[in-house]
This record gives sequence, structure tokens and C-alpha cells, in this order.
Amino acid sequence: MQDKLSRLSREARQAVQQRSWPQVAMLAQQIKQEFKDDPEGYFLAGLAAKSARANHQATSEFELALKLDANRYDAAVELANQYLFLLRHGAAYQLLKQHEHQLGNSPFYLDMAGKIYTALGMHVDAWPLYEKANQLQPGLDTLRVNLASCGVLLGKVEQARAIYQSLIDKYPEHQRNHYELSKLEKAKDFSHLEQMKSILNANHLPPEKNIFLYYAIGKELEDLEQWQESFHYYQLAGESVLKVSNYDVSRDIQLIEKIIQCCNADWLSKNAAVSNNDKPSKTPIFIVGLPRTGTTLTERIIASHSQVESADETFFMQIAIRQSAGVGGFEDVDQAIIEAAAKGDIQTIGQSYLNSVAYRLTDKPNFIDGFPFNFLYLGFIAKALPNARIIYLRRNPMDACFAMYKQSFFKFAYSLDNLGQYFVAQNKLRRHWQELLGERLIEIDYESLVAEPEQQTRALLASLGLEFEESCLEFDKNPTASATASTLQVREKVHTRSVNKWKNFAEELAPLKQFLEAAGIDVS
Repeated sequence: MQDKLSRLSREARQAVQQRSWPQVAMLAQQIKQEFKDDPEGYFLAGLAAKSARANHQATSEFELALKLDANRYDAAVELANQYLFLLRHGAAYQLLKQHEHQLGNSPFYLDMAGKIYTALGMHVDAWPLYEKANQLQPGLDTLRVNLASCGVLLGKVEQARAIYQSLIDKYPEHQRNHYELSKLEKAKDFSHLEQMKSILNANHLPPEKNIFLYYAIGKELEDLEQWQESFHYYQLAGESVLKVSNYDVSRDIQLIEKIIQCCNADWLSKNAAVSNNDKPSKTPIFIVGLPRTGTTLTERIIASHSQVESADETFFMQIAIRQSAGVGGFEDVDQAIIEAAAKGDIQTIGQSYLNSVAYRLTDKPNFIDGFPFNFLYLGFIAKALPNARIIYLRRNPMDACFAMYKQSFFKFAYSLDNLGQYFVAQNKLRRHWQELLGERLIEIDYESLVAEPEQQTRALLASLGLEFEESCLEFDKNPTASATASTLQVREKVHTRSVNKWKNFAEELAPLKQFLEAAGIDVS
């Protein structure tokens, strides 16, 4: 009988390699019928269900495999991956923690577990698994890329640079590697720039296939103070993204209008969640604002305090709001979701959020969630979490807008027209929160923070009820991960180099400036 099980398993494994999933499912069913107490059939059935994206079925099969053999680390990692899809983040994390010591001989599952940790925001946990996978199977490009990406988040810049450079040497036309390398340091000469331009001139690809090269070339040209040419490439990049993105800024503006309509003073005062002061509870500190306005800098300063830790940036408030509206997933919310959640049980939103974020936290009494776009949900945060602190970052509108425009991340920032409209809508929402939340909203100016770091840090900590600690001024020594567009900048001390940077592009940005001024925005 054991020989038959081994034969069926080998056949199924070959089918897995060939991605013949109907064959895998058939063999898995046969093993389950004839060897019902063996975990192999359930594991294989889980792989077949996973291939069909039947997440609940895959979860059930992997759970049964692990129940039959608690040492099946492959089932454990696969199950953690399914928990991740099902937004059971804490369960995924605990499962990996229980089994990661068993992964020492499997590059595939070490790397997979590392990717799950990365998705969970636990980059420190991911790093040794990526390292071990690369030691066991050196030279495999996919493993090396994952190690480099994690290294950037952890500030291991030299190791990441060496990997990206070696990958470029091996695959000189791979645009993403050029892009990642360009972000790691300021260009000192034109050598890498000329290499990228030669690739661009030779590849004859349509613009939408050159987006990463456009951004990388634009960035290095800016480093080398070639302002007009730099802007040209940023513009090419944004226009190329818009060609394939099917983005309509009016939908985001309408969402903001719906938030203002639903989250008003009457709504805020009714049926708010009640804070239980009899029980010690953690205090969430939400740091919000448009991206590139200093949210990460502020997060690093406060997280360097002995009584504060960072949960990095999470989607958990967005997920909790979606769940309250009866919608799963973690995608962007829409008007219907906001309206339904505003009418729902606000206590559930707060508890769901706290349950979701718990796996990222230790025993410190305060924690930070630095997801900038939580500025959309400040009404829900204020109502669902009465003890939450809220910090809103502001920056010179032109510097903020240009800093977003030259990144590849922000869907409303690929054109100056969209960017201007979104900024005006966001500013209207910020003023709404000012009026609605009053003193609960702590507003910080980026320019003041970098010009007077000690004075502003002392005032900020006081507003949070925290004693001043010198470590908050030495945040650049904080070794924790930062999964943001500012991941490298926050490894530096406070500087003012980014203040009024937009003026190098004053002519190109003139239409945006005129639009903002016409809308009553002070851009001085």
C-alpha cells in the first residue's frame, strides 16, 4: 500500500510541475479515498484548489493536511498564504512563527514564507528567510530580487545595490532593476543615465512599456540638476501610465464629497464608540496627510520614543470599514461603502481594526499607523476609537504635488490636471476635519518640522502626552523597517533640502500653480 501511495504522490508532484491541475486534483482525490489518514492527498488537493483560486476550499484542505501531520511545514506555509488572502493576518503570522524553524532546507518555502511576512508588514521577520533561501540556492534571480527588495525596506542599501547592479549586468535591458537601482542613491555622474538612455533608444517599445525607465531617467537627471530634461521624462512617464490606467479623478473627488456629506457633526455625535477606561488599552496614533508631506518622517520621530512602536502603514482601517459595509477585500472604498459604513455599527469598526493590527504590536502602550490615506477615514477613526490621536501633515502645496508627480505610486498624480483637482478636494476635506474634530486634530507643517526639529518634536510629543526623549531627534538610527516611498530618506538626519524644490521646475509647473491659486490655495 505504501508503494502505491508513493507512486500516486510522485505522479501528482510531476503534474504539479507541469501545472496540470485537473490531473493533480484527480490524483489527490484518489489518495484521499484510499489513504484517508495521510496528509498528502489533502495537501495536493489544496494546491489544486489554490490554482483555481478557490481560497476557502484550499484553506480547508491545507488545514486537514496540517491536522493529520503537524510537521508538514509545506502545508503550514501554504495555509498561511491562504489566510493572507482571506485577510486573516494574525492567523497567518502565528502559523509562520510556529513553523519557520522547519523551513531550513527548502528555498521555495523559505522564500514563500518571506513573501508572506512581507505582505504582513513584518519585514524584519522576512529578511533571515530570504537570506537562507539565497544561501541554499545562490544565483537564482527571483530569490535575489526578493532579498534586495527587503533589504531596501530595512536600510540595507549596500547589499541591495550590489544585487541590483549584478542583475543589471546580467540583464541590461530589465527596466525595473534600473528603476530600483536609481532610487538607492543620488546620481553622481552620467554613466548609469547614459546606459538607460541607450536602452531606451534601442528598444523601440511603445511608451507604456518604458514607464520604469522614464521615471529612473527623470530621477537621475534631477539629481544632476538637468531640470527641464528631467521634467520631460517625468511627464512621459505619467502620460504613459494614464494611457493604460483607465483612471478618472472625478470618482475620487466624488468619494471625498460623499465622505464630507456622511461624516458630519450630527453623525459624529450619535452612537459613538465608548472607551472603556477601566481596562488599559493601547493608544493608536494615526499619522495622515497626502503622501510625500512628511508622514514617514513624523512616524520615525515619534516611533523612536520608548513608549511608542510603529505598525508601519496598514490597510486595516479601510478593511474594517469595508467589512462594516458588508463588503470583503481591501481594495479602495467607494461612495456606497462609505454610506453603508456610516450607517453601520461604529463599535465594530474600531474593534475590527484593533483585532487586525494586534499581531504587529508588542507591549508598548502607544502604536502608530502611518498610512497617509487614512485622512479619508478620520471621521470613522475619531468615532470608532475615542482614545486615538490624529496627526495631519501639511506641506507647501507645490512641493507636495511635485513630490507625488515624480513617483510611480499615486494614481491621481500622473497628470498636473488630475493632481491639481485632487489636491483641492483633499484640502477641502482637511478643512472639514479641522471644523469637525477641533483640537483632536494635531496639524504639523513639514517646513516647520525640518527647520526647527527639536522645538517641533517637543511640541508634538507634548500634544500626544509624551515626555521628550533625545532618541526622537536621532530617529535616523532607528533600525526598524519602513515600507514607504521615503524608506531611504528616513535613514538620514533632518534636512531642508526638499523645501522649495519645486522652484527648479517653476516654468513646467506654472499651470498647476495657477490652478491652485485660482482655487484659493496659498502656494507661497
